[in-house]
Amino acid sequence: MDDRQALPTRTLGGTDVTVTAVGLGCAPLAGLFAPVDPLVAAATVDAAWNGGVRHFDTAPHYGAGLSEERLGSALAGRPREAFALSTKMGRVLVDHEGPWDIWGEPNGKAAVFDFSYRGAHEAYQGSLERLGTDRVEIGLIHDADDHRDEALAGTHRALTELKAAGRIGAVGVGMNSTGAAADLLSRAEFDVALIAGRYTLLDQSALDRLYPLCVERGVSVIAAGVFNSGILADPKPGAHFNYAEADRGLLERAQAISAVCERHGTPLRAAALQFPAAHPAVASVLVGARTPAEVDDALAMYAHPIPGALWHDLKRAGLLAEEAPVPS
Repeated sequence: MDDRQALPTRTLGGTDVTVTAVGLGCAPLAGLFAPVDPLVAAATVDAAWNGGVRHFDTAPHYGAGLSEERLGSALAGRPREAFALSTKMGRVLVDHEGPWDIWGEPNGKAAVFDFSYRGAHEAYQGSLERLGTDRVEIGLIHDADDHRDEALAGTHRALTELKAAGRIGAVGVGMNSTGAAADLLSRAEFDVALIAGRYTLLDQSALDRLYPLCVERGVSVIAAGVFNSGILADPKPGAHFNYAEADRGLLERAQAISAVCERHGTPLRAAALQFPAAHPAVASVLVGARTPAEVDDALAMYAHPIPGALWHDLKRAGLLAEEAPVPS
């Protein structure tokens, strides 16, 4: 740890799993859209560790296992009890030649949906091998939007058993859709929900049903995708929102938010990172990074002072939901 202030830690749901207030999202380390030098990937994890991050999220889907392999290698030798690993079930790896999906480093594998009980155990064992560990703290059902019944009958049952056996500390969902996530949380017992892009400066749709349900049921939220694919980091023409090029209306709204931030001497990135963390349901904000510089910037933005008047002005301008909690 360097001279920066230590990151706060929070406990997930009713478990004893703790996460730091900022976590590292490790999808980019697997060559998301473009290859990543393995040495740079390792240095990125090192930068997060040196900045106090002790919560690392990955999945078999990310680069068909490449993210898990790189993360496990980078964390090897660290005290195992000092950090929390999060990975996901709902896909298994199969042989596949050539390019695959949005991943820039083909490795002869692809991840395909499998929400069966057996598939969950297969995914779990594969993740342990790639991560080089004997357990994970957080097991999430991954992208079950169109497979909810199967996921509850198979994946959730397997994860619940693994938790009872002490091989997983917390059981949750990892999704983009607030409606599907809320449906799953209302139908079974969960400890945590990792939700991407649905509680940001541009999209507060999680306030409608999902976040109130999480508070009611004692489910902790890990807020991911806080930059909405980049537009809230740099809202310039061509910027992406939820993996696609942002339309003119979204771009103008992001630029208006950025203008308010500038008037208060605050980088837009700082406001985008700190806003989600103010909601009582949110235990951790997950930031994806592919270089040490991106990690360092995220941690600096998380610690950047923000005047309370900024949030007031965003609400007064109709740029932020009136009922949204804001940092104090």
